[in-house]
Amino acid sequence: MPRILFIAAHRPNRSPSQRYRFEQYFPFLQANGYECELSYIIDANADRIFYRPGNIFQKFLITLKSLRKRMNDVHRAKQFDIIFVQREAFMTGSAYFEKQFAKTGAKFIFDFDDSIWLLDTSKANKKWAWLKSEKKTGEIIAISDVIFAGNNYLASYARQFNKNTKVIPTTIDTDTFRRTSAYRDNDRICIGWSGSITTIKHFEQAVPFLTVLQKKYGNRIYFKVMGDATYKNAALGIEGIQWTSETEVSALQSFDIGIMPLPDDEWVKGKCGLKGLSYMAVEVPTIMSGVGVNSEIIDDGINGFIANSEEDWISKLSQLIDSYELRKKMGAAGRKTVLEKYSMESQKNNYLDTFNGLLKVRITKK
Repeated sequence: MPRILFIAAHRPNRSPSQRYRFEQYFPFLQANGYECELSYIIDANADRIFYRPGNIFQKFLITLKSLRKRMNDVHRAKQFDIIFVQREAFMTGSAYFEKQFAKTGAKFIFDFDDSIWLLDTSKANKKWAWLKSEKKTGEIIAISDVIFAGNNYLASYARQFNKNTKVIPTTIDTDTFRRTSAYRDNDRICIGWSGSITTIKHFEQAVPFLTVLQKKYGNRIYFKVMGDATYKNAALGIEGIQWTSETEVSALQSFDIGIMPLPDDEWVKGKCGLKGLSYMAVEVPTIMSGVGVNSEIIDDGINGFIANSEEDWISKLSQLIDSYELRKKMGAAGRKTVLEKYSMESQKNNYLDTFNGLLKVRITKK
């Protein structure tokens, strides 16, 4: 049975990038003859320390522990047929571990879903930015057998270094992410945003136009923020709620409208539209900033809305607030898009065919 070692930062079911780009494919791959193993370096205890300010000595100890883990991965890499690295093997600017993996004889796949060469460091770890390197991503791509890029913008970057680049969109498990109750004509309309501590700055862009809408509609609308439990906005009546895998789908279903505001910058152009796709999968009508892949996902006015200015946001949100029929119709069209292009079902054979092709094996698809 061919074996794949997946190299990533986080434990299972912790990172959206990992969950949506490879973890959810494990049962399918295993059913089709592959043994999958995930090696991660940030466990639950380290997670509570590593992404918050301070704790320098503890972060140093976590780094040493992670270093030992990756050295062990290199030593046992020959036991695997494919090494699949997501984003990076280690959190410094060196591609040392990736280069070692590439020398083992195993086929080497690199997967990325953000403009990671731009080094978008979190506030908690700004002081560690000197450890990073803009050249690292290109170095990893150059030594890979295959690159999985999350969108065309990322693929264009990758092809500068390696032509064997495939666009594999970030996908949704539409059996899990689906509407389990009828879409209701609610008396009060919930405008929701899903994200994380690191992306809450993007939600802040929405505050001015949400304030205008609050004055326009009063108690007819309210707002939810999921993913940063520390977030508060008293003027809009928002207290952030914690993301959990157990409650994520039901929380998304509680939205009447989902929003994905983003700045127009190079980092954002590499994003893969995951927030919007998760809304669309549960039939929540979705409005996204017209940046990067969002304009490929959304056919404006059909399966969602694109908003490029504050006036756009106010106008298009107002249309959805005022019309239950439009919300319902647009939500259904959004799910259809996800099913056809951005679902696990629509992309699973791209993974399997790539793995089989690398190993030149014939495995009957199940």
